[in-house]
Amino acid sequence: MNFNEWLSSRLDRTKTEGLFRTLQTVESNADIHDRRQVNWASNDYLGLSKDQRLISAAETALLQYGAGSSGSRLMTGNTDWHKKLERKIADFKQTEAALLFSSGYLANIGVLSSLPEKGDVILSDQFNHASIIDGCRLSKADTVVYRHIDMNDLEKKLAAVQDCFRRFIVTDGVFSMDGTIAPLDKIIPLAERYKAFVIVDDAHATGVLGKNGGGTSEYFGVRPDVVIGTLSKAVGTEGGFAAGSQVLIDFLLNHARTFIFQTAIPPASCAAAYTALKIIEDSREKRRLMLSSVKMIKAGLEQMGFAVRGGQTPILPVIIGDAQKAVLLADGLKEKGLFAPAIRPPTVPAGESRIRLTVTADRSLGDIDDLLEGFQSMRKELIWEHEGFFCDRN
Repeated sequence: MNFNEWLSSRLDRTKTEGLFRTLQTVESNADIHDRRQVNWASNDYLGLSKDQRLISAAETALLQYGAGSSGSRLMTGNTDWHKKLERKIADFKQTEAALLFSSGYLANIGVLSSLPEKGDVILSDQFNHASIIDGCRLSKADTVVYRHIDMNDLEKKLAAVQDCFRRFIVTDGVFSMDGTIAPLDKIIPLAERYKAFVIVDDAHATGVLGKNGGGTSEYFGVRPDVVIGTLSKAVGTEGGFAAGSQVLIDFLLNHARTFIFQTAIPPASCAAAYTALKIIEDSREKRRLMLSSVKMIKAGLEQMGFAVRGGQTPILPVIIGDAQKAVLLADGLKEKGLFAPAIRPPTVPAGESRIRLTVTADRSLGDIDDLLEGFQSMRKELIWEHEGFFCDRN
């Protein structure tokens, strides 16, 4: 069997399991595959990626600095815009300092592969993002997984690793596939009791939770040791960051390989992100309307009999169960002008395939009505054709 035949045989298994993926081409912010599709899968929670204020800020920096950054931050890629944005992120997250990475994925890997040492242990939530999992794998520390937001299980496992040199608890702030919120108000006291450090990936909470959109730390009024985030979701641009004490940032600047050896994000992206953070601080009404829409959609879908998780964040997973049935539902919604792809293993556990809806601030009441009508129509079409289409709510 040659190389391509071997790969084809593996892909055939992927197709048989209903897990084969293809890329979706987005022609603009609204058009997918040359058809008008209302996008219910975007992480652009506040609709800032197409805000003219961000575009203008990026254009100005683009003309001044050019399209790229030319090198890593430690070589030729450090500009006033990078420093200005880091200061803004630190103020926004209420920390001493912050450090930009080229993506949130690289920030997680950089922090987790450099902070814990051999003899330490990382306690990681069962449903943490792939970037956290990969960061744990690259760390010299051991990793112990605790059940999803189960504080009894976390405490039991903390008690069992007291002989390790150091203990690190790492968790998503908002879990991207379930929309659940990590209970930092319980995790922080546990960490203090068992002498552990807390690392929070606030990718899906930044700009969404808290009075000023500061994320889970502001939402609960707590201070983790390390806050990681991305600029590619509610902030509407690109890049990632770590925020915390000045000594933490000095350490990462000198030891995080994904910072040291990675080309810096372009100054134009920094200018756009800086503008976005200023807008987010004044976007309380946007967040309120967005979360009001979330409650409306969840109530409507549950009334139809769908099993819906979340409800406190823009992420609403509609749990279907079987991967092929989830694809059927997504394809049917797409035919009705509703873009909401199926999420299947390995992104989610086997038997938990879903339609992951995300509710953005630019969705109108008419859009919401169309979405609910689309689900109701697909419910009628599919419930008779596929026995057991709806999974158990539990």
